[in-house]
Amino acid sequence: MKLRLFSDQCVPREITERLKTAGHEVVLLREVLPIRAPDQEVISKAQQESAVLLSLNGDFSDIVVYPPALHGGIIAIQLHNHPEAIPSLMKGLISFLKANPDAEYYRGKLLIVEPHRIRIRE
Repeated sequence: MKLRLFSDQCVPREITERLKTAGHEVVLLREVLPIRAPDQEVISKAQQESAVLLSLNGDFSDIVVYPPALHGGIIAIQLHNHPEAIPSLMKGLISFLKANPDAEYYRGKLLIVEPHRIRIRE
């Protein structure tokens, strides 16, 4: 089962391509919203698209501003300016998505994805 992901503009192409190769549907923000769209518009569009938001924007990992319970799922990627960590991060993320392929699983959750771990906030 493929997951529908809404990729924010800050997500590197390498990540979106690997997710597509793994069989997931990736909607690119730049194809449906203006490049400088406000964060609230981005997360609202992800909801409208029935997609899990995928972003490197640290604002989306703030559970006070974006409470997980109010959203259809957020995957916050944290590379900490280390693009060389993408292969390790993607290995973990793709395995996690494969083990949890149902979009409903992500509803109300924030996944914080780092190169060697994935934390889940609800």
